[in-house]
Amino acid sequence: QVQLVESGGGLVQAGGSLRLSCAASGSIFRDNIMGWYRQAPGKQRELVAAVDNIGVTDYADSVKGRFTVSRGNGKNTLSLQMSSLKPEDTAVYYCKLKNLAGGTYWGQGTQVTVSS
Repeated sequence: QVQLVESGGGLVQAGGSLRLSCAASGSIFRDNIMGWYRQAPGKQRELVAAVDNIGVTDYADSVKGRFTVSRGNGKNTLSLQMSSLKPEDTAVYYCKLKNLAGGTYWGQGTQVTVSS
């Protein structure tokens, strides 16, 4: 089992910045992918950004150039630096860890609200 704890959400004005963090613990295999997803009211959950255990990243087109995903030195922490935030970035942001040998885990989510 894997536990994921997110932090760092909040309310920010358009154009501002926020940093989300996710701490993972438990049965984390060497080969894994950690990522941030978001879900706005009435919409499906979507990928924001992800990074695997060797540093390969993937971003949604809507956040490229504005958001940066990274993993800590210990590999079991995940951050998302969000800049130039827009009202359409408003959503609940979820941390996800996928062990490539099996098992997908989600955090409880953290609210990000961007006011115009």
